[in-house]
Amino acid sequence: SGGGMLVGDKEFVEKARFYSTQAREPLLHYEHKDYGYNYRLSNVLGAIGVAQMEILEKRVEQKRKVFEIYEKELGDVLEFMPELANSRGNRWLTTGVFAKKDAHLKVIKALADANIESRPLWKPMHLQPVFNGALSFIDGYSEDLFSRGICLPSGSDMSEQTQERVIKIVKENA
Repeated sequence: SGGGMLVGDKEFVEKARFYSTQAREPLLHYEHKDYGYNYRLSNVLGAIGVAQMEILEKRVEQKRKVFEIYEKELGDVLEFMPELANSRGNRWLTTGVFAKKDAHLKVIKALADANIESRPLWKPMHLQPVFNGALSFIDGYSEDLFSRGICLPSGSDMSEQTQERVIKIVKENA
């Protein structure tokens, strides 16, 4: 299996192992009384994870730089989420919100026409078909963000030229 866990509680380790191996009951047939996952890592994947941790800070800095350029260049057409005091976000994904409903759709299409992938902000869970009829507490905020928000390309390896193209297209279509 691979992977690692540093825990002093044997019962916790057994429970973690149970959930990480799909929470299957120890029976001949497949039976599940709880949700399980398949979080096991091979030795190779574990080694890749260690190598990724060694360059994590560099990647975070690259992502933060991408965000800072977007915020500087597009701050007049998009509202970006501010960084909270006493915190430092990794800027894993750069998202912004347009002032007008559905304005993001024109920009997403223009970016797609230029072979640049972007997406709307995530569709709220209570609007997902899988959760149709599930209990939810709705205040309209998530629907509003979904109707105006965009996820911009923000890979840590994004070139300045590519980001300049994205910025130009967003400004022309916002």
